[in-house]
Amino acid sequence: MALYNILVVDDSVFMRKIISDLISDNPQYNIIGTAKNGQEAIEQVKLLRPDAVTMDVEMPVMNGLDALQRIMAEQPTPVIMISSLTEEGASETIKALEWGAVDFIRKPSGSISLDLYKVKQLLHEKLQMAVRTKLRSFQPIQPALVTPRSHITTPQLNKVGMLKQLDTKKPLAESSTNFEHLVAIGTSTGGPRALHQVISNIPAGFPAPILIVQHMPPNFTKSLAQRLNDISQIQVVEAAEGDVLKTATAYVAPGGWHMIVYKDVNKTYKIKLTKDDPRSGHRPSVDVMFESLLGLNELKRHIVLMTGMGSDGARGMLSLKQSGAVTTIAESEETCVVYGMPRAAVEMQAAMYVVPQQSIAARLTQCVLP
Repeated sequence: MALYNILVVDDSVFMRKIISDLISDNPQYNIIGTAKNGQEAIEQVKLLRPDAVTMDVEMPVMNGLDALQRIMAEQPTPVIMISSLTEEGASETIKALEWGAVDFIRKPSGSISLDLYKVKQLLHEKLQMAVRTKLRSFQPIQPALVTPRSHITTPQLNKVGMLKQLDTKKPLAESSTNFEHLVAIGTSTGGPRALHQVISNIPAGFPAPILIVQHMPPNFTKSLAQRLNDISQIQVVEAAEGDVLKTATAYVAPGGWHMIVYKDVNKTYKIKLTKDDPRSGHRPSVDVMFESLLGLNELKRHIVLMTGMGSDGARGMLSLKQSGAVTTIAESEETCVVYGMPRAAVEMQAAMYVVPQQSIAARLTQCVLP
C-alpha cells in the first residue's frame, strides 16, 4: 500500500512517463497526478495536496522556478527539482534551492533521455527525505547587511540574534595571507539556502578564510560559488588546487573532489584537492576537510555543521573540539531542512553551540572579530 502521494511536473509527455515509472517502482509511492507546466503544477498542488513534487525547471506557460515560488508562498510542499547538466541549468537549480526546493536530481543527458533510469535509486532516496521534511511557512532569507565594500562594520547582535549594522567607517582591510582565525563549514541537503543566509551576512573585511564543503556534484558547486559571491560582501570562489588561503574569502570545495588544507614549507596555508575514495558516500566530504585542520593548532578554528542528511562532519567536529577548536556550532533543528548532520554532532557532544541558521553569521563574527 502506497504511503506517499507524488505529483510529477514536466512539459515532456515522455519524461512524465519515465519519472512516474521510476517513482512507482517503489511501492511506498503513488503518482497522484501530473502537470505539464508550472501553472498546472500550482493548481494540482492546491487540489491534490501531494506529499512531494518533482518539478522540471524549463517549461512553457510558467517555468519551474516561478511555480516553486508560488507553491512555497501559498502552500509549502516539498519540491525536488529535475535539473539539466548545463551551466544555466546548474545556476537555476541553485536559485531553486535558495527559494525553497528541498533537493534536486540531475538529468543525465538532455530533457528526454533513457539515461534517467540511472538515477532511480537516487530519486527514491531524495523522495524518502522529501516526504519526511516538515516544511514550515516559507520565510524569505534574511537580507545581507548592505555595507559598501570599501567599509567594514563592527558587528553586534540585536535582540533577535541577527547582525545589526553600526554606522562606522573603518577602511576595508585588503585580503591577507596572514590570519589567526579559520572558519570551516559543512552542509548538505538544504545547504545552498543555509549558505546564502550565513555567507551573505558575513561582513566585508572578515579577518579569516572560510572553507565550505557542500555535498553537490561538479558544475553545481561552481554555480553555487558564483551565486554566493554575487550576494556576499566577501569574495566566494570555487576552490582550486594550490589556492593560497586569504582573509575575507570563502572557498567552496568543487564537486567530485575532497578539499584539504595544508601548510607549505613557507608556512603558507594552501588548498589541496584529492580524488581519494568517497567518505560515507561523499566526495567532497566534510569529515575529510575537518580532519585536515586537526594539525593546525596554531590557528583559532571555528567549525560549523548545518542542515543535511546523515552524519558527515560530526566525527571531524568532535575531533577538532577535542584538539582545541575555539568554536563548534551545530545548526538547530528548528531551521534545518534535514536535521541529520547537526543532530549527529549534538548527540556526540561535539557542538559547543546549537544556533538557528539566521544567527550563525552573527555568532561567527562575534567569535572572530573582537
